[in-house]
Amino acid sequence: MKLNELQPSVPRKDRKRVGRGMSSGTGKTSGKGHNGQKSRSGSGSSLRAGFEGGQMPLIRRVPKRGFSNFRFKKDFAIIDLDILNLFEAGTEVSPIMLVEAGLIKNVKSGIKLLGSGTLDKNVSVIVNKVSASAQAAVEANGGTVTVHAVKTFKDVAGNTDKHANKTK
Repeated sequence: MKLNELQPSVPRKDRKRVGRGMSSGTGKTSGKGHNGQKSRSGSGSSLRAGFEGGQMPLIRRVPKRGFSNFRFKKDFAIIDLDILNLFEAGTEVSPIMLVEAGLIKNVKSGIKLLGSGTLDKNVSVIVNKVSASAQAAVEANGGTVTVHAVKTFKDVAGNTDKHANKTK
C-alpha cells in the first residue's frame, strides 16, 4: 500500500457546491442573502469580535468594575496517586519524568499531588504542592515527598526587605 492509495474507511458526505444554478438549491446568492458586508468576499476577516457596525460596543458601554487576578494565577499540573503506580517501586518521580512519560503536558507553574486513588508502591515524589492525604499515602508506603516552593512575585521582583529599609 502506498500513500496515494489511502482512502477513508467510510464514504463521507460530498462538499456542497454553491453558485451552480438555481435548481441546485444554493444558486445565485449562494446562501449568503442579499448585499451587505457579510455577503462580500473576504468579509470573514474584516469583522472583528465585538464590532457592532460603528455603534459603541457593549464592552465599552459597560463600566469596568473590580480587579481580576486571572493574569497572575498559578496554573498547576495536577497528578493523582494512581499515576504514581505506573512507576517502578523505589524510583524518584520528578516533573521531567512525568512530562517525558506523557502523563502531563507541561510543568506550567508547577505540579500538585492530590490524594485521589490509591498508591501501592514505594515511590519518592518531587512536587511543588501536595495535599495532606496524598502526603500521608506516600509516606505510609515508605516513600518521601519533596516539596519545592513555587517562586512568587515577591521572590523574583525587587520589592524584598532590602528595598523596604530604604523607605524608612
